[in-house]
Amino acid sequence: MTDGLLVPPGGGRRLQTMTLKAGAEQSKIFSAFEAEVAPGFDVGAHRHQQAEEVFYVLDGELDLLAFEPTTQANGDWRSWESKAGATVFRGGPGSFMFVPAGCPHAFFNPGTEPARMLFLVSPAGHERYLQELTELLAAGGPPDQAEIAALRRRHDIHQLTPLMNRTPGN
Repeated sequence: MTDGLLVPPGGGRRLQTMTLKAGAEQSKIFSAFEAEVAPGFDVGAHRHQQAEEVFYVLDGELDLLAFEPTTQANGDWRSWESKAGATVFRGGPGSFMFVPAGCPHAFFNPGTEPARMLFLVSPAGHERYLQELTELLAAGGPPDQAEIAALRRRHDIHQLTPLMNRTPGN
């Protein structure tokens, strides 16, 4: 038998705006993060062919998307709609989003205060992407968008709309 892992509040390894609570070193199945989402941050709609993800809002509000849109004509995923009529959902504390492999998804903080969420991704190892991104951004100067795109492709992140910072409250 092996021992479990106990992480105190604030514990874990900081990667970008996330704190790794458990990853590939502890689990073959998933990585777990506590994520802080800055006001106006828009991760951009994207999909993973292999990964499944879970998002649970702890504090603040997030606009959440987890469906295949009828059209992606408008670059702003917040206006997308599914064939069944689903639209973007504004979730507060206790809101939950499950994203199966292949499903377009996104989140955006529309508020003026940071939001926090628990983020789980399976299979384990998403922390490797975040570490590589941290190293790429540490090079100084504006980030090389081609390198970022190649990094995302290597880690099964297929961007549909751009990652961006919007004006909070919009």
